[in-house]
Amino acid sequence: MSERAKPPVTVLGLGRMGTPIATAFLDAGYPTTVWNRTAGKADALVAQGAVRAATVTEAVAAGPLVIAPLLDHDAVRQTLGPATAALRGRTLVNLANSTPDHARELASWAGGHGADYLDGAMMALPQTVATPEGFFLYSGSQDAFTAYRRELEVMAPAHYFGADPGAAEVHDLALLGTGYAALAGFLHAAALLDSVGTTPEVFAPLAARWLHGMAGFLPELAREAGSAAYAEGVSTVDLNRAGIDGLIDLSRANGIATDVHEPLKTLLDKRSADGHGQDSFSSVFELLRSQDTPRR
Repeated sequence: MSERAKPPVTVLGLGRMGTPIATAFLDAGYPTTVWNRTAGKADALVAQGAVRAATVTEAVAAGPLVIAPLLDHDAVRQTLGPATAALRGRTLVNLANSTPDHARELASWAGGHGADYLDGAMMALPQTVATPEGFFLYSGSQDAFTAYRRELEVMAPAHYFGADPGAAEVHDLALLGTGYAALAGFLHAAALLDSVGTTPEVFAPLAARWLHGMAGFLPELAREAGSAAYAEGVSTVDLNRAGIDGLIDLSRANGIATDVHEPLKTLLDKRSADGHGQDSFSSVFELLRSQDTPRR
């Protein structure tokens, strides 16, 4: 059986992510149409073989797969507003910053105009598009994801989270929360060490090495939290209470704000006061999870 032909792809918006996405499709040999409000931003891509669409309607009509790495929900609606008739029979992949509710609203809107809809969240930087270092999250039409998975993988490894159009955004925000906590912790630590003469540049390689090791510990934390099996954990609540208390005391002594770590101290203190001091650190999950969600 011969490999299917590569379908034409349209990229709407040539900002920080749109340009490397369009470049990835061109490099992979896809017929690629591009549109940007400022037409000159397409010049370099046109020189590489892209087709510049004069209007959004022309761009949408150019192929069955329309990818929109625009700024936000409003930008998607405003951009596609003049081209709704051209959406019928096409698949719209929304990569704009969004919320779960906005994704669901856009899915309904696109469906009302006869288009399949995939919501996407880009866990990548411009330089990691089309590399294994980046990855994208998707939810919405399973048929669309299955039909165009090869094309989606041109941009980055693709992960599908089900038919609810808002699911990709939920997972995106969860990943952002994980990253924000780590980055805030690093900046607090850098401020603490800066006060005793160690610069952030010197500290960063050590922090990266430590975070890499902690990432390897995540599957064990996940196993414990998922099964509520906290008795055999090697890193207990009380052990970590001592650590967080020492960190907060040292920070105060050096005039460093403790806002980053006070919430964790509150959780650990409560868990210990409830009689779970010898449980694993992962048991903090029990204080964070929704009590309305049954155990699976």
